[in-house]
Amino acid sequence: MIGNQNNILSVIGLEIGYVSGRTGNALLPPLYAHAGKGELIAVIGRNGIGKSTLLRTIAGLQQSLGGEILFRDKSIRGYSRLEMAKEVGYISTEIVKVSNMSVYDLVSLGRYPYTNWIGKIDAENHNLITEAIKSTSMSGFSERFISELSDGERQRAMIARLIAQDTEIMVMDEPTAFLDIGSKYEILHLMSRLAHNNDKTILYSTHDMHMAISMSDRIWLIIDNHLVEGSPEDLMIAGMFDHLFDSSPVRFNSDDGTFDFSILKKGSIFLEGDGIKKHWTEKAINRAGYTVSKKRTIPCIRVPDEKDKFYILQTNKSEYKFSAIYDLIRFLSKNDLLTS
Repeated sequence: MIGNQNNILSVIGLEIGYVSGRTGNALLPPLYAHAGKGELIAVIGRNGIGKSTLLRTIAGLQQSLGGEILFRDKSIRGYSRLEMAKEVGYISTEIVKVSNMSVYDLVSLGRYPYTNWIGKIDAENHNLITEAIKSTSMSGFSERFISELSDGERQRAMIARLIAQDTEIMVMDEPTAFLDIGSKYEILHLMSRLAHNNDKTILYSTHDMHMAISMSDRIWLIIDNHLVEGSPEDLMIAGMFDHLFDSSPVRFNSDDGTFDFSILKKGSIFLEGDGIKKHWTEKAINRAGYTVSKKRTIPCIRVPDEKDKFYILQTNKSEYKFSAIYDLIRFLSKNDLLTS
């Protein structure tokens, strides 16, 4: 891909893996990727392919087997540990096992690269800590012990610590893993604001394809033998996401970013109507194993309008009325429309 003059992070021929004795065991061939200032970048790949290892290596927590990681064209080998802590922040899904530590205390650890040797929290640092806690909707938990929090609350506190660290590069290994669906998007929205409004470069791994595609500026997609990068749209046009499902009954639709499952097709149905009811009725019909015919045929389904409250199914022999999509789909699942 064409280089970006605004790159803050470059991965050049990077080999990731583990050392066993004197032998290095590489997980993948050499990797190449870039990250620009103020970008939200999702790292996607199959389980066990090396996403976490890649992120830990970039954060300086795991030694590479070869290649280079550059921050502003300078190798991370040239940074001290304190300098690294001011450049790169990192969180993972590992459970924090501490007792008698409050949320405020945990978040304040993010300020350690900037405080003096006794870790004194002055007014400026205190404001940064409380603002980080507020940004993750944890203000009401500030004095609560970490041991008293749910998994999702603990993850929010960890993200707040990372925000308080105030690094230009933020590395997050599955930051929304323990959050409910509403909280997932709230945190992702926060990450997007940090990238676009505060010029943070955020790398995060996720298994949520829809979330990554809908919100990320760029995706690092790790497939069997290399890493490809680009906007979600560029990768979809190139059909790159299909490689994640080569041996799966799931099929990714590059046209609209949705998924299909291998369902035995039972035939086609003409769908009459418009608006949101037609849209979701079509989704349900597909789930039941039927495609929607473009030409008016029998069987036919008419969705409700202002005058009619029922979903009406017309077959060769009969007409059926249903008050909800659920009832309609239950009928379609249990009956062969070609003989009904």
